[in-house]
Formats: sequence, C-alpha cells, structure tokens
Amino acid sequence: MPPRSRGLAANVCGDQVRLALLEARPAGLATQQLVRATGLSLGHVRKGILYIREVSAMAHLTPLIWTPDDGYRFSTSPDDWIAYERSRLRTELTRISRLLSATVAPHAASRPEDDWVHLVLGQLNVVQAALTLLSKAEA
Repeated sequence: MPPRSRGLAANVCGDQVRLALLEARPAGLATQQLVRATGLSLGHVRKGILYIREVSAMAHLTPLIWTPDDGYRFSTSPDDWIAYERSRLRTELTRISRLLSATVAPHAASRPEDDWVHLVLGQLNVVQAALTLLSKAEA
C-alpha cells in the first residue's frame, strides 16, 4: 500500500487508480471502491482520477468514463464513449447557459459600454451554439 502522505505525486495516484480500474474491467468502480481497492485516501483517489483525465487516458489510449450505475471505468465500446461525451456536453451547455443568463447578460445590459463583457458575451455565445449543435447531432 502506498504511503498516505499529502505530497503523494499525481502520477503515483493516477497509476494506482488506473491499475485498479484495469483490474476491475469491464466493470467500473465507485469512488469509495477505488479508495478501498487502492488504499489511497479519498483526496488521492480524486487526484489520481484527475491525472488520468489530464494525462494517462491519452497516453494509454484508454478512454475514462463515469456513470452513476458503474462509477469510473475504462470502456472499450465507442457507444459508451459517445454516451458519456454527450452527457458531459449537455452538462457544460447547461453551465454555460446559466453563466450567460445569470451573470454575463445582466452585466452586458447594465454596462453596455464595457468592452470586457462584450468579448465574454461573444465568445460564450459561440461556445453555447457549438455545444447546442453537438448535443443535437446524431451518433
């Protein structure tokens, strides 16, 4: 079992989590199951998941997905990847839409001369449009 120190490197956490997920394949593991399987703290498991997302998944060509029923897992099915991607795109579309309606649009309306808000509004509208198109695209 790796030591439980605050300074445990992200790659060490990521490797431990990755190995646990590979051993569990094709099943997935919930976060608490990863804690038990790796012997890492909850914080270290989260650090490991982040490392996999940012580095390891691409390096090993193992797409990481998460579902409420299965937890985290490495799926070999493109259908699973697409379902997860669609879910994440819908989530991000909702977040961008709420940012626009709750903060950026009122800012733009109250300060129409503000160059910053016009830049943000323009860019986020483009992101919102792109995410909307992706969420409606057929697989």
